[in-house]
Amino acid sequence: MKHVAVLMGGWSAEREVSMDSGLACSEALKACGYEVSPVDVGRDIAETLARIRPDVCFNALHGRYGEDGFIQGLLEVMGIPYTHSGVLASALAMDKPVAKTLFEAAGMRCADGKIFTRQEIQNGADFPKPFVIKPLNEGSSVGVTIVLENDNISLGDIPWVFGEKVLIESYIPGREIQVAVMGDTALGAVEIRPLGRFYDYEAKYTSGKADHLMPAPLSSEDYAEALRLAKLAHDTLGCRGVSRSDFRFDDTGEGAGKFYILETNTQPGMTELSLVPEIAGHSGMSFEDLVRWIVEDASCDR
Repeated sequence: MKHVAVLMGGWSAEREVSMDSGLACSEALKACGYEVSPVDVGRDIAETLARIRPDVCFNALHGRYGEDGFIQGLLEVMGIPYTHSGVLASALAMDKPVAKTLFEAAGMRCADGKIFTRQEIQNGADFPKPFVIKPLNEGSSVGVTIVLENDNISLGDIPWVFGEKVLIESYIPGREIQVAVMGDTALGAVEIRPLGRFYDYEAKYTSGKADHLMPAPLSSEDYAEALRLAKLAHDTLGCRGVSRSDFRFDDTGEGAGKFYILETNTQPGMTELSLVPEIAGHSGMSFEDLVRWIVEDASCDR
């Protein structure tokens, strides 16, 4: 019987979501017959893993230190196979400006944007509306703010929450399309229609805050293109295991029919409201089968 340590919690801004993902995966793995050790990750994680000696780690951590290459590097050093992407792919995907550079080099459309420092914004720097403010290395829409054309605020009015630098991008109108990739296959695309202003942290993790349309109601050509782009993003970053890429599909004005990639998530959520299990379920894969596949795909990069 394979012994799986499910890594969850941690100390990022996404701790609560990670706990939900980890507990759900732990129960599913037990149902599949694995020996499971749920681990609420602390800064003594190396000592904990050395003590319990798992055969594999299921990485259910989200956010900083969990999906940015840090925990992956530790597991590489310890020689413990782990799920999802490796050190480099995780670090590249988490660094939004670097990922954008790679996506554009691969021929994908990205929103125009610029990195601003705290000092530049305090000195009056601005960006044409509408725009989106993003921390450079957070997930789950943590810290994301949208400023629309008629909003009577400027960059200097936005509370500064994460780090010394932020990424400001042009707001892309249109529809929210998200695509899951598993190994060599793009599983499917879902459209998200948030009931509030945008698909923020609350909408992602609170029932009834967004409608999920699965499969995404796109033409067959556009649906195939969404899948192609998600697989291209997965491969461009060097991801393995499961990933989820998020797009805006601009169906208005001169931009009609164009996909813009927002980001690729190397550690997509695995809660009851998460999109990868929903997409996998639509393709005929149960939650238990999904987590079993993820565990059996685990490896080290070296």
